[in-house]
Amino acid sequence: MRQFERGAYFDAPKGTSPVALDLGSMGKGEAWVNGHSIGRYWSLVAPKDGCQKCDYRGAYHESKCTTNCGQVTQRWYHIPRSWLQASDNLLVLFEEIGGNPLEISINLHATQTICAKVLESHYPPLDIWSHPDFISGKFLYQYVSPQLSLRCDDGQKISAITFASFGDPYGNCQNFRYGTCHAPNSLAIVSKACEGRSSCTLNVSNQAFGHDPCQGKLKSLAVEAKCMPSLDIGTAIY
Repeated sequence: MRQFERGAYFDAPKGTSPVALDLGSMGKGEAWVNGHSIGRYWSLVAPKDGCQKCDYRGAYHESKCTTNCGQVTQRWYHIPRSWLQASDNLLVLFEEIGGNPLEISINLHATQTICAKVLESHYPPLDIWSHPDFISGKFLYQYVSPQLSLRCDDGQKISAITFASFGDPYGNCQNFRYGTCHAPNSLAIVSKACEGRSSCTLNVSNQAFGHDPCQGKLKSLAVEAKCMPSLDIGTAIY
């Protein structure tokens, strides 16, 4: 058995995004940052076969949504920002079976893709339930449009809308598809409301999109967006 203990210093990445330690090049052991244990690590490699297109719909089985075949099963380990100082953070490793510490890096994690899908038959937003006119019965929730909301991680902004359809879109996040009914101005309206902002909200209604793309049919709004981190990820250890 090969064991070693090694320390290295690194600067904290700027910004507020979550920080992760990439230990994919190591074997098995434990890591500490500024005296705090981030836990045990064991860079086991997943079998090379079994990966397939991921779709969570339907009954569960153990091989559903198997990904990263032939890759390390876990390589990212969270470091709470409350443990970090601006510079000279000490990383200590106790390695049991050997690895390459020169390939370890500190990275920021940011959600890159966000999605949402809301039917026009869904309930209106929660804040409407406390509205005086709603409480008094002057109007019913059936006459208030539901809303679709998107929000990037703190410090991120919506850089692009990659899919938007008001009509009968189908599929799931990162696999949305146009149906037989689609408002052609969907992308333009959603892009105008959301791009360049950290969050946005849109009414799911015919009025919001200027017309009814398919009368008499229950419609929904499906949106997929990209979030842009404020800083490039990746920080070296020295």
